[in-house]
Amino acid sequence: MKAIHKALLESLLLNAYGLKSSKLIDEGRKMRSLFTIAAALVIFGCATISAHNAVPTNIANAVANPDRPDEDRQRDADRKPAEVLAFVGIKIGEKVADFIPGKGYFSRILSSAVGPQGHVYAFIPSEFANFIEQPLPANGSTPYPQSKNVSVIAGPVNDFAAPEPLDLVWISLNYHDLHDPFFAPADLAKINKAVFAALKPGGRYAVIDHAAAAGSGLRDTNTLHRIDEASVKSEVEAAGFRLDGESDSLHNASDPRTANVKDLTIRGKTDQFILIFGKPKH
Repeated sequence: MKAIHKALLESLLLNAYGLKSSKLIDEGRKMRSLFTIAAALVIFGCATISAHNAVPTNIANAVANPDRPDEDRQRDADRKPAEVLAFVGIKIGEKVADFIPGKGYFSRILSSAVGPQGHVYAFIPSEFANFIEQPLPANGSTPYPQSKNVSVIAGPVNDFAAPEPLDLVWISLNYHDLHDPFFAPADLAKINKAVFAALKPGGRYAVIDHAAAAGSGLRDTNTLHRIDEASVKSEVEAAGFRLDGESDSLHNASDPRTANVKDLTIRGKTDQFILIFGKPKH
């Protein structure tokens, strides 16, 4: 655990102060003081990853979990999972649906962050059977051996539902796909209403996606795999949600928003928005 905390603290400090590891030695007394401050923050339950985002212990430990695959860790610098999950406010014991989990990058982190008292449902739309070769995981199966509190729920994308009321529905980099022909007959109006119904009063709906040019609407969803942030807000709010927050943690001003997100010149570095919608308590 000490080794995990040391690696985490170094990562947090490098992010916060923009220093390269070689400068840690040069900074001497100053950096020893910073490590002391950061260690104290971890002891008291949080560490700072930036001036605006505190990272609770459950999230910091989830990102530092040694059971995470190396492939996942290599993506952390671009995906900033600690900062993003802190913004979304993942808590121990929460029930979460990871809507289209892909290879499970966020499912595994969410699993650790909610702890054994919580649960993560990896929702895999049955429409995937139309365009992937391998069989879909069975409904109720546990796809990640090290994450026993993750189980699959499967079914038509328009009929999304969970076995119990949820605290959070999470969709990362896939909302735009639901507008595209290969996902037919996906209907965002039905899907967003299904998400609304699946959440507890006061529950959250987190949407992360590649930003398209402002005012482009749905024009680029099937070509560049991007979506206009304003379109997401409009569609989700139409289902009864309210916009509770947005973050620029994954904003990249150098992305012109004109390239396909798989283009090697921008892959992994796209301008992304993070939106948090809330289901009213009453």
